[in-house]
Amino acid sequence: MTVFVAALAAFCGAGVQQHLVNGGFQNPSSESMQVDDALARDFHTGAPNLVVIASGRAGQALDDPAVTDAANRLVTRIRSFDGVVSADSYWTSGRPASLRSKDGTSGLILVRLGGNEGAYQATAKRIVPEISDDRLNLRFTGIAQAYVEVEQVSADDLLRAELIVAPVTLVLLVLIFGSLAAAVVPLVVGGISVVSTTAVLQVLTEFTPVSVFALNVTTALGLGLAIDYSLFVISRFRDELATGAEVGAAVRTTVRTAGKTVLFSGVTVALSLSALLVFPMYFFRSIAYGGIAVVLVAALTSVVALPACLALLGHRVNRFDVFGRFRRRTPSGFWQRLALGVMRRPVPIMTVITALLLLLGSPFLTASFSLADDRVLPASSPAHQAARYLRENFDAGESNPIPVLIRGVSGAEAAKTLPSYATELSKLPNVRRVDTLTGSYAGGRLVAPPTPAANRFTSGAGTWLSVVSPVEPYSRQGRTLVTALRAEREAPAPVQVGGQAAQLVDTTHATGGRLPLALLIIAVTTFILLFLFTGSVLIPVKAIVLNLLSLTATFGAMVYVFQDGHLKWLVGEFETTGMIDATMPVLMFCIAFGLSMDYEVFLLSRIREEYLRSGDNTHSVALGLEKTGRVMSAGAVLIGTVFVTFASSGLTLLKLLGVGLALAVIVDATLVRGLLVPAFMRLAGRANWWAPPSLRRLHDRFGLSESDEHISELPLTAVGGSAEREVAKPMT
Repeated sequence: MTVFVAALAAFCGAGVQQHLVNGGFQNPSSESMQVDDALARDFHTGAPNLVVIASGRAGQALDDPAVTDAANRLVTRIRSFDGVVSADSYWTSGRPASLRSKDGTSGLILVRLGGNEGAYQATAKRIVPEISDDRLNLRFTGIAQAYVEVEQVSADDLLRAELIVAPVTLVLLVLIFGSLAAAVVPLVVGGISVVSTTAVLQVLTEFTPVSVFALNVTTALGLGLAIDYSLFVISRFRDELATGAEVGAAVRTTVRTAGKTVLFSGVTVALSLSALLVFPMYFFRSIAYGGIAVVLVAALTSVVALPACLALLGHRVNRFDVFGRFRRRTPSGFWQRLALGVMRRPVPIMTVITALLLLLGSPFLTASFSLADDRVLPASSPAHQAARYLRENFDAGESNPIPVLIRGVSGAEAAKTLPSYATELSKLPNVRRVDTLTGSYAGGRLVAPPTPAANRFTSGAGTWLSVVSPVEPYSRQGRTLVTALRAEREAPAPVQVGGQAAQLVDTTHATGGRLPLALLIIAVTTFILLFLFTGSVLIPVKAIVLNLLSLTATFGAMVYVFQDGHLKWLVGEFETTGMIDATMPVLMFCIAFGLSMDYEVFLLSRIREEYLRSGDNTHSVALGLEKTGRVMSAGAVLIGTVFVTFASSGLTLLKLLGVGLALAVIVDATLVRGLLVPAFMRLAGRANWWAPPSLRRLHDRFGLSESDEHISELPLTAVGGSAEREVAKPMT
């Protein structure tokens, strides 16, 4: 049945890449997006999303009659394509200096493609190969073309990552298990999760736009968690066989213990990802939908298909055991000795590790945010190279002005009221010029009368103004200018401001505004699940606090490496802009928090099992870490390997995400689970397992219960109860 389902999923998911789209980083109902839609719908114009840099062949001058004729014909042809809203150029707009390069060799053709991000990306993919002329050298850039190239690079990165991950993971699994037979099984489960991912995303594309990054992220997440879960289940199965249990009994015990833990872990990770659904951007939503589905598939496969596979293998799971002697544990292994050492000096260890993590996270205090553009592409990308030439040789402010929309004001009323408003806008800091229906304004005065081209500023729906600014749209000055434009009170009617800077302002506002709700969802669901899992009210709080602490290093590295450009040699070349994408911290937090909870559940399951058996808090923590430390560290290496392959990506966003998540997993499985958790649980002592009587009764009714005959029923109601036998040595 599993083989049939996997084959069906592979068939259904074939070709999913063709249905994915780039973008989805903006709130579709934001003010800036409303302006964008209105300009295209009511004025048949808008900010260009496809830019063509044209020059004459063989050194022909830009104003040469042959070049002019070829450019005019090309613009006419571009206007004829379906999906093109407008197309203007240096040659068709009266040869303005703003559309001519500084060295006079190139001119711009500015094209506005209609529709949302998916629509204009599809249009660019269709028409760019058809835009050519034997008399012109052409280069293409703009957000539409950048998105087309991002899609291609993303697909190449996914293929390369899969080719790297499979053999490396197999080698690591052989080293971890010491057995080739045991090493192959997690890869099979991971393969099922990967093909299921493609099928899930294929279905999602029928109902909602799905980001091209969703395939990379959910594939890595599904593969990593499937291997992680398999590692935990197989390790427990082998432990049971080592005690002399029959195969059937070992499978049943494994499912009842490790299987239940895996399901709890899967639900916890899925709920962390569900927090992404509160954000209106489909970039977040598509990754949430795909991630939730693939996490649950990985968990279900690990507790349904994997036990069946283990039952078939039986003792053959240890065949080809090339590292058997090395693999066998001693009665008191490294992780148990580490835990006991930590619990003898919990206060200094907690202080040092906490201070270290806070120090590593401190660079995030200087974070500066932007949105994705052509600079996320590798330096070899044609769109990236063309955009760099554009920034270096053209006035970016002239080709990418800020539109200010005034609805319901047009005709004579606009001609009467616009001069005073445009005059006030032209006085604002970082405003070079304001172009309107009534002329151009700069420095508080009219500097040029209206031309025939000024008719584009009005329609029956209203009027709009073009604000030219010399500042970088994503800079602090750009965001400040948007705020000032929206606050200007001299407008004849309510205004709406669009453009790149406004999109960044609206995106950060939408993200920041919904972030408290997302954090609340994660905190509440985590607390409820861990309470049901442990019966404790302190352990869930501890888990949330330590998980937040474990992410500090990741967030600090995000700024230190990808914003400031340090240690680039470790992660590969990328363009440093002095900013990071505004969506990445949120995405990173939700995924990394879920992965941290994954290891928290693994560790707590064995600690709780030992505590219910002995009632000794210190002994249960040490033994629980001994039984899971090797599995957690191995799992962290494996899932970190899956994510760190993103460092080979040509896309800065994937590089940042992969390196950040790999670091988060490694830090969590070592510093946090290996040091902070034992220290905290030693300090808390018997209070770890305390809950008020009312919540204890709630847990007894709805919480996780154990039916293993080796586990005694110990009351966990109050600190100091006779069943809670704390036999730890005094703290030193």
